[in-house]
Amino acid sequence: MTVSSQTPFQYQSGFGNEFATEARAGALPVGRNSPQRAPFGLYAELLSGTAFTAPRAHNRRTWMYRMRPSAMHSKAVEVRAPQWQTGPFHEVPTPANRLRWNPWAGPAGGADFIDGIFTIGGNGDAHAQTGVAAHVYHANRSMTDRYLMNSDGEMLLVPQQGALLLHTELGRLLVAPGEFAVVPRGMRWRIELPDGLARGYVCENYGAAFRLPELGPIGSNGLANARDFQTPVASCEAQTQRACTVVNKYLGHFWESKQDHSPLDVVAWHGNLVPYKYDMAHFMAIGTVSFDHPDPSINTVLTSGTDTPGVANCDFVIFPPRWLVAEETFRPPWFHRNIMSELMGLVRGVYDAKAEGFVPGGVSLHNSMLAHGPDAATFEKASSAALAPHRLENTLAFMFESRHIFRPTRQALEAAHLQSDYDGVWSGFASAPV
Repeated sequence: MTVSSQTPFQYQSGFGNEFATEARAGALPVGRNSPQRAPFGLYAELLSGTAFTAPRAHNRRTWMYRMRPSAMHSKAVEVRAPQWQTGPFHEVPTPANRLRWNPWAGPAGGADFIDGIFTIGGNGDAHAQTGVAAHVYHANRSMTDRYLMNSDGEMLLVPQQGALLLHTELGRLLVAPGEFAVVPRGMRWRIELPDGLARGYVCENYGAAFRLPELGPIGSNGLANARDFQTPVASCEAQTQRACTVVNKYLGHFWESKQDHSPLDVVAWHGNLVPYKYDMAHFMAIGTVSFDHPDPSINTVLTSGTDTPGVANCDFVIFPPRWLVAEETFRPPWFHRNIMSELMGLVRGVYDAKAEGFVPGGVSLHNSMLAHGPDAATFEKASSAALAPHRLENTLAFMFESRHIFRPTRQALEAAHLQSDYDGVWSGFASAPV
């Protein structure tokens, strides 16, 4: 069959919408999901991201109309991706220390996205569908005939250097630094590197799918607005008779199967289980216009919930450019100990709580109840600064915040990138003259 060529980066707008799109006019059935014969001889296939009986507001599924069934592949054979690790994380004891890493070096040879993933740590259990894993990636080779399917969780990708071109079963997303993308559990996809080199961060979410947080007293507008999320239009990889490999991440192991066609041969689809991207410049940051530094929860873009209301499996929180105007207030984040655990990354610029040492591409980890806050240099500067309105410009930090403690991997604790002197940033405080 002939499939019309789509403009590479057309998008549909919204979060959690019921989308419908076709790469060839008339490919979507009308009035039913699974007719006796789908248009053009296509195969109807359902991808379910939630249980069939989940409440309607939480149910996620997509119907695809494809050139061949996705079941058409060889027996899977186990392969290795040793730097990509999976919860539960019990390999080594979890230190009762604050931890920080410098950016990871690039791959010594060629590495695509799968080979370029390095696990920092995580929590929960992929089998129990709870918790998350935090990774960095550093890749210098596009995936051409190699595809990924993660059966363990959805993938939240935060580029720090170099764009990612995501080819998914439902279409294409171009994701640049300053944006992020989410690919659902069980979807097949591959990544091209338009800039030849790419590094960034990944949150692999084993738990409930990310959604927009409730706004509560904030009201009906603010934070990340649903209309700013972008989902691809149908874009079929229709080439026939070419050798392709699909790597399925399944309970922490990697299983490779072969097929003689692209797994992205979806001509049309409709549903709400979709990949999407978001430009963090569209986030409506909220802060005080009187006094005190508000809780960082006001910077939540997405949340993965638990059975306890208000307690997240994972919150994705960002710290974008914004104005600081608080009166008679210490403006950087305060010293604190938190029941939640915080793993941070920096996309660009400087984070306002750390004067030095936390650089783009690096990672910091402040686990549950471990005291942290501004370093001595930041404290001294902020304690005596004139409190005129001040804009934080050219900065973008983020946090994966979880109710579960992040357990670092052995490879992360033994990495040359780990800063052995991180605790020293809090060593320069004088005793108050009481």
